[in-house]
Amino acid sequence: MTITGPRTSTRLLLVVVCVVVLATATTLANRVLPGWAYPVCGAVTAAVLLALAFGAGYTPADLGVSRATLGRAALTGLVGAAFFLVVFGIAAVVPALRTVYDDGRVGDPDLLQLLWLTLGRITFGTVIVEEIAFRGVLPALLGARDDRWRWGPILGASAFFGLWHFLPALAVGRNAAVHAALGGIPTQLLQVLAMVAAAAAGVFLYAWRHFGRGVLASVLVHFTTNVGGLVIAVAVQA
Repeated sequence: MTITGPRTSTRLLLVVVCVVVLATATTLANRVLPGWAYPVCGAVTAAVLLALAFGAGYTPADLGVSRATLGRAALTGLVGAAFFLVVFGIAAVVPALRTVYDDGRVGDPDLLQLLWLTLGRITFGTVIVEEIAFRGVLPALLGARDDRWRWGPILGASAFFGLWHFLPALAVGRNAAVHAALGGIPTQLLQVLAMVAAAAAGVFLYAWRHFGRGVLASVLVHFTTNVGGLVIAVAVQA
């Protein structure tokens, strides 16, 4: 499969434009806009990135949003989702592991708030925008292909994914397990470690997108890890 799209210089310019769009979006979402606008910002950002890529000549297959591979992507994603649900369930019932769910960021949401967090904020403000950006558009712009694993584009997009977590990483120390293990190190270093971990997670998520031949696979895995972790954390702390 040959990736369609513009020449190298144009692709690099598009990468810069996409990074600027993402930097603006994360600043607005985390520092400027009210909470209700968080998923709106994410959905709009995802749409802008797709529009830029389609306008430059990329196809749905290039970006991992082709209808032709939806079945394979869904099956791959569901396998990953089931695996993480089992892992999360084990962590929830083993006392020594339950501290991973002791997170000061969770709070004590009621049912309506939990639905808002999972189906609104996480789904559109986190999962959709991140998968479109870092497993769809940016890898394609950097030269990723579905028929062959290419480390350069994958690591490049994952590095951007790590940088995307610059602001959210400031709160990672509020997790009890993280604080117990790394609470003695400076906040800035903890932030860097959190971004490195996010970059590594980006490679992992791209693997699901790659083998599933579509971002739906990584969307399902990402959704399960974020939403599953939140729901179990709320249940454990109740």
